[in-house]
Amino acid sequence: MPVYIFVSAVIHDTKKFAAYGSANAALVTRMGGKYLVLGAEGDALEGQPIIGKKVISEWPNKDAALAYWHSAEYAEIRKLREGICDAQVMLLDGFGHPTSQLNDSRQVI
Repeated sequence: MPVYIFVSAVIHDTKKFAAYGSANAALVTRMGGKYLVLGAEGDALEGQPIIGKKVISEWPNKDAALAYWHSAEYAEIRKLREGICDAQVMLLDGFGHPTSQLNDSRQVI
């Protein structure tokens, strides 16, 4: 079952952040993830807006996402963004076949 890493980040120094972004993009690809949303702004349709740039990456499963997040390679790359952005990161479970799941109202919020 796929999982998603959702990031919202307020970036304070875009020039320095670019080094983090490049290094991390290469690692995400190498470790089996793929970007679905990269650096987007968004409009709140309900509730309080989530500020900052948004990134969503898809992973084949939770183990793959956590292997990336806890890897020694990412620990080094993460140092590149220290002090230059404020980030909120969430791991979200997906489900295998969205169209069949949508027919079950218990699965939909």
